[in-house]
Amino acid sequence: MAHHAHHPEHHADVSHETSDVNIRGILASAAGLIVLGAVVYFVVWLFFVYLYRQHQAGAGAPQFPLAVGQGDRLPPEPRLQVNPRQDLKEMRAAEEQLLTSYVWVDRNAGVVRIPIDEAMKLTLQRGLPSRPASEQEVVK
Repeated sequence: MAHHAHHPEHHADVSHETSDVNIRGILASAAGLIVLGAVVYFVVWLFFVYLYRQHQAGAGAPQFPLAVGQGDRLPPEPRLQVNPRQDLKEMRAAEEQLLTSYVWVDRNAGVVRIPIDEAMKLTLQRGLPSRPASEQEVVK
């Protein structure tokens, strides 16, 4: 029996689908999705129109009645720095003022804060206090 390359032998137990894709079903699903999308878009648009009109109608009334008069109130400490560079400059200037000026700490007791340079000079001139020799021997 001669077989041609264009006409293969037919087997009864071997078959295939006559149509792999249902084009009509795909097109119907796509059309349904487009219609559903348009309906959802229209409903959302109507909802936004409703909300916009509600907002316009209530524009004169205060939004938060409990917050009336609270505009000038500051939040509790610690607050965020508004200008950190300026704050740092002011802090360093205050520290420099403490280190370079004479200030009474306790006038009655005669305690004075002196500039750090003067304190170092006085320490070199007077020396540091030390214990008497008899106390040093006991400690050893």
